[in-house]
Amino acid sequence: MRKRAAVLCGAAAVVAGTVTAVPAEAGAAHTAQSAQAAPLTWKKCGTKKYPTLQCASLEVPLDHTNPRGRRITLALSRVPHTARKYQGPLLVNPGGPGGSGRTLAGFVASALPAAVAAQYDVIGFDPRGVGRSRPALDCRPGHFDPVRPDSVPSTARIERANLLRAQAFARACGTKYADVLPYIDTISAAKDLDRIRAALGARQLNYFGYSYGTYLGAVYAKLFPQRVRRAALDSVVDPTGVWYEDNLAQDHAFDDRHRAFMAWVARHDTTYRLGTDPARVEARWYAMRAALARKPAEGKVGAAELEDTFLPGGYYNGYWPHLAEAFAAYVNDRDADPLLEAYERFGAAEAADDNGYSVYTSVECRDAAWPRDWRRWRTDNWAVHAKAPFMTWSNAWYNAPCAFWPTPSTHRPMDIANSKLPPVLLFQATGDAATPYGGAVTVHRQLARSSLVVERGGGNHGITLGGNSCLDKHLAAYLTDGTVPRGRGEADAVCPALPEPKPLSSKAASASTPGAELHRLLGVRR
Repeated sequence: MRKRAAVLCGAAAVVAGTVTAVPAEAGAAHTAQSAQAAPLTWKKCGTKKYPTLQCASLEVPLDHTNPRGRRITLALSRVPHTARKYQGPLLVNPGGPGGSGRTLAGFVASALPAAVAAQYDVIGFDPRGVGRSRPALDCRPGHFDPVRPDSVPSTARIERANLLRAQAFARACGTKYADVLPYIDTISAAKDLDRIRAALGARQLNYFGYSYGTYLGAVYAKLFPQRVRRAALDSVVDPTGVWYEDNLAQDHAFDDRHRAFMAWVARHDTTYRLGTDPARVEARWYAMRAALARKPAEGKVGAAELEDTFLPGGYYNGYWPHLAEAFAAYVNDRDADPLLEAYERFGAAEAADDNGYSVYTSVECRDAAWPRDWRRWRTDNWAVHAKAPFMTWSNAWYNAPCAFWPTPSTHRPMDIANSKLPPVLLFQATGDAATPYGGAVTVHRQLARSSLVVERGGGNHGITLGGNSCLDKHLAAYLTDGTVPRGRGEADAVCPALPEPKPLSSKAASASTPGAELHRLLGVRR
């Protein structure tokens, strides 16, 4: 997790008064006048950007198998419907695991066509352990403070330093949250969704999830197929690799995406002066990495922090011009200031990231079994690193606490195959690094009535409501009346990718980048 959404209902929010909750009726649309009050108290918590947001909280069981036991609290947000035709609640999730979704409700409500958004209560939520939900996990504050050990364990000393960090994080989580960790997982979060549905007074819900949110939605649909009215899943997790194999697959995909960035820099050599051969540009990037491993810039940006800084470029190419400028300034002019600025903007962890990472590890370590023998990790990651060096070891250490997790899992990835759902709409870019394309194809096969819309040639992670009108038309049609495309091939519909970004010095780059707000909310790490 890196830069996340601003916190709602805090000092910057406008809080005044309460409003009566309006529930969704059963699967059919209905008029607002037919709705009955639901047991949630909504308070105004609008921001300057999203002034109609409202906030509420909901108690749910910590352990859903013991509904009368300990309770925890979920933080919710809502942009209420305004149209006479009311299609019920639309729950939105930005992924993670560990991502706060309350601000996402405001974004989705404003980014959808107004006539479509007006028919839904757009509901955001902080999943258990996240953000304003209580308890909120923060296992080891400052875990990502610079300067960390080099991620590539080229010596036994470096490997041991990274292992000690991973073990310390796992131990801190076990010490602080021993009573909570057994219940921080995707199945528990999916059951929370059904509690939200019930509190909203809805017989069925509509769902829109990005990234990890696609897996959460698929698990919910498996547990409660009769409760799903519509579901749109963007940038689809491969459910067969949860989570160890999925992370190894990411390493190859991120390396491909990093090389695409290097090729983009080479195509703009007149701006960046780093060479016209992508292989030469890539070699200069790794030379920069080696130099920072020896001497971190301003004692703050070493090799590990450099990877943190450039990783977001694998999620969203709108960041490429900023990253290329920092890269060029350091290599060509020995000027580290733009690199430090880029680190603070894209790589440096904030307090919300400590919380997000705590939930990320808690969910991923608990959802499915991880290797407990470090020799397996070492062998697998060195093998992948040989072909995909950009982020393999960085990703390995990010997930390494799972080798030492205090509440290990013996579960297998959930089989999300489902023939009981209404049509589900999937969106996927062919070059997505965080959730590689094959995962969407797998889910398309497993969800019997699903349709797959592909952004051909696209490489961003999170593609709807990010500026591609072709994709957004499919989403709007689906949310309007359930329409999905039906094709004969692997994909049911294909949309062209958005044009590549331009260097910052060009006139085209002076305007705000399409999708920038979306990707700020989605963050990084699935």
